[in-house]
Amino acid sequence: MAPVTNGRLLFNEVPVGYPVAGKTTVYDVSQTIDLESAPLNGGFLVKTLVLSIDPYLRGRMRDASVKSYSPPFPLHEPITNFGVGVVLRSENPAIKVGQHIYGIFAFQQYFIAAEPTHYKVIENKEGLPWSVYLGVCGMPGETADYAWKEFSKAKKGEVAFVTSASGPVGATVVQIAKAAGMKVIASAGSDEKVDFVRSLGADVAFNYKTQNTHELLEKEGPIDVFWDNVGGETLEAALDHANRHARFIECGMISQYNTAPYYVKNLMKIVAQELSVHGFIVGTLRPKYVAEFYQTFPARVASGEIRYKEDRVQGLERAGDALVDVLRGNNFGKSVVIVADE
Repeated sequence: MAPVTNGRLLFNEVPVGYPVAGKTTVYDVSQTIDLESAPLNGGFLVKTLVLSIDPYLRGRMRDASVKSYSPPFPLHEPITNFGVGVVLRSENPAIKVGQHIYGIFAFQQYFIAAEPTHYKVIENKEGLPWSVYLGVCGMPGETADYAWKEFSKAKKGEVAFVTSASGPVGATVVQIAKAAGMKVIASAGSDEKVDFVRSLGADVAFNYKTQNTHELLEKEGPIDVFWDNVGGETLEAALDHANRHARFIECGMISQYNTAPYYVKNLMKIVAQELSVHGFIVGTLRPKYVAEFYQTFPARVASGEIRYKEDRVQGLERAGDALVDVLRGNNFGKSVVIVADE
């Protein structure tokens, strides 16, 4: 077989503010690969099927001197994130041809991996789309499930407030909170997204761009559990309307990723209301909860108990645009890039 193009999405330069597709990231077609004869050296050849686009990727687009919880992307190399692919060839007995694997993938059409322990073989007995394992049955679903179990201490009849509630994490949290018997307040960034969140069972869903968060929480609160994906002024509003002993689960702060930081002015509320504030990284919680998650969550999704929505982008060459859409809130549902069919 003649070599085929191995398209890649490269990290080209550190952005100021929002990334720019074609400048911050560049789609490159200069590499080729011979799928039949490329040396595996004891490893295995993977065809990338689908890749995940997540807000945290913006934090990795930084100068290498800046420290954070995740390493920066090397310049002029493919960006990386969670993906699902199918094994085309293998010289490792732990990985079989035809198996589908999940893990951290380079954003390229094909790659050769050496270490099978870095990937999870997905059985997918439920017959779900492979992309679902990047959303509600992958890292975003894990994030919602693990942190809720670890920090919410939810009680029936309490009030939860979930931000970015139409996204893959927020939408899952809304459904988990409703299953726990809570009143759920949820915010999203368009009327269409609000309708979707309401369809998931949220008792009060609102468009934060057209409705004042402070006024709504004054009417519908106080809140006992705050799931924060946004930070900034919304965090400030939640602090103002928190019940005594409320639990704040700090999952992300997308309002701060591309702009100058907003300085929350009422942090004394943490003391006065005796609040518990929990920041977390999903990988820290994973060893405690991962086995149960994969035993139960795919079946709950397949049965329709847990619902989800995807924003599917066709083609690796559009992955840079997809990331900008996620950071600007233009996507609707879990953003995934469909790289190839089986």
